[in-house]
Amino acid sequence: MSFLIDSSIMFTSQVLFFGFGWLFFMRKLFKDYEVRQYVVQVIFSVTFAFSCTMFELIIFEILGVLNSSSRYFYWKLNLCVILLILVFMVPFYIGYFVVSNIRLLHRQKLLFACVLWLTFMYFFWKLGDPFPILSPKHGILSIEQLISRVGVIGVTLMALLSGFGAVNCPYTYMSYFLRNVTDADILALERRLLQTMDMIVSKKKRIAMAHRTMFQRGEVHNKPTGFWGMIKSVTTSVPGSENLSLIQQEVDALEELSRQLFLETADLHATKERIEYSKTFQGKYFNFLGYFFSIYCVWKIFMATINIVFDRVGKTDPVTRGIEITVNYLGIQFDVKFWSQHISFILVGIIIVTSIRGLLITLTKFFYAISSSKSSNVIVLLLAQIMGMYFVSSVLLIRMSMPPEYRIIITEVLGELQFNFYHRWFDVIFLVSALSSILFLYLAHKQAPEKHMAL
Repeated sequence: MSFLIDSSIMFTSQVLFFGFGWLFFMRKLFKDYEVRQYVVQVIFSVTFAFSCTMFELIIFEILGVLNSSSRYFYWKLNLCVILLILVFMVPFYIGYFVVSNIRLLHRQKLLFACVLWLTFMYFFWKLGDPFPILSPKHGILSIEQLISRVGVIGVTLMALLSGFGAVNCPYTYMSYFLRNVTDADILALERRLLQTMDMIVSKKKRIAMAHRTMFQRGEVHNKPTGFWGMIKSVTTSVPGSENLSLIQQEVDALEELSRQLFLETADLHATKERIEYSKTFQGKYFNFLGYFFSIYCVWKIFMATINIVFDRVGKTDPVTRGIEITVNYLGIQFDVKFWSQHISFILVGIIIVTSIRGLLITLTKFFYAISSSKSSNVIVLLLAQIMGMYFVSSVLLIRMSMPPEYRIIITEVLGELQFNFYHRWFDVIFLVSALSSILFLYLAHKQAPEKHMAL
């Protein structure tokens, strides 16, 4: 009877997650497109539902909701379904919709979709060869074989996003990095843009008048043809007429300059708005967050470097370890085990909520940036693939943030994976991503004033 109650709880939550994923798909991703493939909507929503269910089961582990046998069963079922979607279903449909956009392959699109899926499976399987991700005793069709490879891709993606986000957040929020832009700077640039546009219009009028004069003289119909005629028309000009090729080159150069001036003007307006926003209460709050994230970024880079150099992976969750150090330093009586469980629950909840929210915002921006009516189905499936791998990898990494007694079922379900490898791999990619982001943002911030002065 208890299993039926647990099943009803899990089924109800999955329906709710599926509905939220469906609404997000309809209201955010596909609101500007008329062509909708229901199979794409279903795959995206199902992937989102089972991804959120994994996080729900993590919270159930900490709170002790459901029987342990029920949690183990649904952990196993959830992982099997999400791996089936990520490894078999989504790659096949990506290949199917890619082939469907190629007219020459319409008649044999099912065959070519299978070929693309087999190609994906080959590279997906070869991905596990260079990494020490599991024990050699696991069978070829075991969960460990699939989740270990999905984990490598997902952890790499998480580390790249985390490294860039840790650097970009303080750069975006802190007013220290804003350029000093005045109204005089904007007016001067807008004046140059208007002057450039006037010159373009003037020169295009000269070209139009020259064409009209040539047409009235009959030179357009009697224009020499062939290669030598083309050379002659470029190198010679009729007395009293305009050198059209030279004027057209000037117009092209002025149009390129006008594009640069327009982009720079828009950038100055955006910077001016950020300066005004930084003076508000909310702007000052985000500026404070920027300093906080700067300290966090430095600390995270430092710890990642220490972990890589000394090949170190923590055995105790960070909350318990931090409380133990504080209690020992202050010398006070404190129930470390009791409070570490509650604080760990709050921390894990924050990580889960921010991970889901941050990933959905990132997916939405990415979709709007590169999608079109023809490619939107493929891109949504790619986003579903990324989302599923991201959430599976989050489970691998969140496991370390939980007290040991809450890791038992998760460890049993995931199997004998090399969990230490994923944490070290995350540190390596995070460090590379963070340092590369610092270099990129430094060069971009340094180049912006020089570009403004040049224009």
